[in-house]
Amino acid sequence: MLTLGSLFDGIGVFPLASSRHGIVPLWASEIEKAPMSITKRHFPVMAHLGDITLLHGGKIPPVDIITFGSPCQNLSFAGWREGLSGEKSSLFYEAIRLIREMRDATNGEYPTIAVWENVMGAFSSNNRMDFRAVLESFADTRVPMPPTGRWANAGMVRGRKPDIAWRLVDARTWGVPQRRKRIFIVADFRGQRAAEILFKPRPLFKDTEACAEGGLPAANGNRIFVETTGRPLPVIHPFQDRRMRGAAKARDPITFIGSFGRPTDPFPTLLAGTVNMFSFWTGNDYKSGILRYLTPTECERLMGLPDGWTALGCMNEPVSMGARYKALGNSIVVPCAEYIMAGITENLNGGSS
Repeated sequence: MLTLGSLFDGIGVFPLASSRHGIVPLWASEIEKAPMSITKRHFPVMAHLGDITLLHGGKIPPVDIITFGSPCQNLSFAGWREGLSGEKSSLFYEAIRLIREMRDATNGEYPTIAVWENVMGAFSSNNRMDFRAVLESFADTRVPMPPTGRWANAGMVRGRKPDIAWRLVDARTWGVPQRRKRIFIVADFRGQRAAEILFKPRPLFKDTEACAEGGLPAANGNRIFVETTGRPLPVIHPFQDRRMRGAAKARDPITFIGSFGRPTDPFPTLLAGTVNMFSFWTGNDYKSGILRYLTPTECERLMGLPDGWTALGCMNEPVSMGARYKALGNSIVVPCAEYIMAGITENLNGGSS
């Protein structure tokens, strides 16, 4: 039975993804009150260890897999871009310290796999040297810069342990209608399976059984045609408020209209510091359109989470709207995490997930 420890756990996405693939989440480390309470509700037997800076990797239960999406505020394009030297993003090194301490205490047996997730800005922050520092921290050796001077969207560091692979993943190609690009690194300390885990295609969605006579899916029964409603239905557009503000400042009407998005566009990345909006109107009648905020439930769906995942804490107390939006904006898209957990199960247990 594989086990998992989740650092910077947030609302328990890695524990959720791992449990769906037969991996037991043993413990989590988190300091924010609302995310901790949400996770405790869903994983009541998982231990919560608190502040990572107060933990020693050799004194906590060893696990097969350690996951961490360390704070990204200093790496994000939307942040101050101080890089890994920034107050928040420098906590990455605390996770590396804990992993090394655990490996030293277990003679290199645990953890077997480490998974790191972060924003796309990590590729470019600090003149592209931050991502090099990340790779070197995992590899514990020098990693040369690419000849191009830029980091590719996917790559490997191979030749000694750990075996490392990275990949830029956009959530909109993983079953959720949200544009959300994130870097995932898989480090295999006891083999050369990182590429198999991170690059191999594997199905994640089970075949949907027919729900009506004739094999038609149930969704057909929920469609409402214009003839029934008596009027055209509005079309939903993913509104891009930052683009709109920039277009208004530049007095650019074409870009301003374009900021209302197209019906085929994915929603922009959910942010922790603001509430995303969407717009909808009928046909080309912009004057009849309206804007409204996404609800927390809609944000949960955009992250691939079950409805109501962030609604209540461990004592059935309601979680505030602001705390829910912040936690969801900071979170990880479930199908992306599931894909990696499926690969880990497949490669470490020698079976399919």
